[in-house]
Amino acid sequence: MTATLIPEPSSTLDPDAAAPAGTQTLMRGLAVVQAVSDGARDLKEICARIGVARSTTHRLASCLVQERYLRSLPGVGYVLGPKLIELGFQAREAFPMATLARPYLDSLAELTGDTIHLAVRDNDDVLYLEKIPGKKGLEMRSRVGHRMPLAATGVGKALLLDTEEPQWKALHRIGAPVSSRAPGGRQTWEAFRERMREYAANGYAFDLEDNEPSIRCVAAPVRDASSGIVAAISVSSTVPYMSLERMREMVAVVQGAAAGISAELGWKVERA
Repeated sequence: MTATLIPEPSSTLDPDAAAPAGTQTLMRGLAVVQAVSDGARDLKEICARIGVARSTTHRLASCLVQERYLRSLPGVGYVLGPKLIELGFQAREAFPMATLARPYLDSLAELTGDTIHLAVRDNDDVLYLEKIPGKKGLEMRSRVGHRMPLAATGVGKALLLDTEEPQWKALHRIGAPVSSRAPGGRQTWEAFRERMREYAANGYAFDLEDNEPSIRCVAAPVRDASSGIVAAISVSSTVPYMSLERMREMVAVVQGAAAGISAELGWKVERA
């Protein structure tokens, strides 16, 4: 299975693209903001990136500074301004995680036919925000609003990929994988640590019947503009439908969906 669910990157703003009368100034202003976001720090570099005369670029930049969309810092040049931070937080609040993620979760459900989860960390637990039941007639105990130990679930492990080993150990002590059919039964800390090291190195996590007998899942982290992990998604099914070979094939698919959601939250795919 090679399909991914990463959205195509948006095209670069062209301030002189065919646009209705009266919008060219707006498009040029947005192009200035984008240029600064991409690292342009002075008028010369901004002009080179957007292809607009220096005098026009200066007027646009000055207006953007006045309205707090840009800042002009001595010795640094132009940087993004506090107004964009305010708007970013407002945009994030206006579209809750589950709302932003839902199209990607639906696509993943349609592609796989399996149960799909979206979850966040809540102290030492996983909190499920969304669940799309699979089409294969199986039922899992997870549900929206339900909590489970981080260390005992696939999404929980994915949420922990950036954390340090002492925290892994503490969370393993609180809620180690419990299923007698998990690798090593009630898994030792040493076995859990080795699995987490592999997952952290490769950006995914497996649930190998850790939480429920015969349930396996493939999970991946969701990141925001800071590159921090803010959520995780997973594809879950029973052992007959989720062989180890299929799990390995599913890693890229689940990571692709997670990358799509991450892009909606401001994460840049090229940082991966």
